[in-house]
Amino acid sequence: MARSYLKQAEERIHHARETLDRGNYPYVIRQCQEAVELLLKAALRFVGVEPPKWHDVGPILKSESSRFPDWFRAEIGVLSRYSRMLRREREPAMYGDEETGVPPEELYDREDAEDAVQKAEYVYRVVSKLIS
Repeated sequence: MARSYLKQAEERIHHARETLDRGNYPYVIRQCQEAVELLLKAALRFVGVEPPKWHDVGPILKSESSRFPDWFRAEIGVLSRYSRMLRREREPAMYGDEETGVPPEELYDREDAEDAVQKAEYVYRVVSKLIS
């Protein structure tokens, strides 16, 4: 399952990169959030922890940190922060700001999308190292 999640996350990052150049920035952010979620759930599965059914598993990474090698444990703060940050954008990237009626396309710009891709690629590199 961990390897499958890794593969699925890689595909989402690939689509995020492609979409970046087409200017669909909310979609890029959504794909990156999904990728990070899958990657961190892969890391948990890899060390024998059944991931919860919610989107931000950063707190579980922290509580189960003793299961990971030292080098990975040193990354958990960053991984958790990226997970939390992208999780906050999950719904707005899909639906916009429903309270104010601002569509997703008006909430995000290229810099937001590039930042999301950088975060997802970083998490991918760390989790890939763990699983390989």
